Amino acid sequence: MYTMKQACEKTGLTYETLKFYCNQGLVPNVKRDSQNRRVFDDMDIAWINSLNCLRGCNMGIQEMRHYIDLVLAGNDTIPERRVILEEKQKALREELARIQASIDYIDWKQRFYDDVEAGRIPTMAPKDDV
Repeated sequence: MYTMKQACEKTGLTYETLKFYCNQGLVPNVKRDSQNRRVFDDMDIAWINSLNCLRGCNMGIQEMRHYIDLVLAGNDTIPERRVILEEKQKALREELARIQASIDYIDWKQRFYDDVEAGRIPTMAPKDDV
């Protein structure tokens, strides 16, 4: 069993975030020790790591709660969960494409500056250097 502090260390969450997730019902069936402090087992840690992934998919708390409610409702909700994840995946792929385009621009611009500094191409006027 892990204390809140240990669970935070294992999952990378802050104490406040983990407490919030627990209070919001995002970590179901949280156990308590004899002093009524939350304790977590390996299954809870895996669950919390899944919450981190959902949050990384840009899911808000309400979306996460809905998704978790579906998970807890059982296998009959798998088709709906798949749709939710497919939509998040599509949005992440679009974001990745935007990020890659920005990286490509920066790479191109860095090569351009390398060429200007090396004298391979003439210096351009500031208005032309965007």
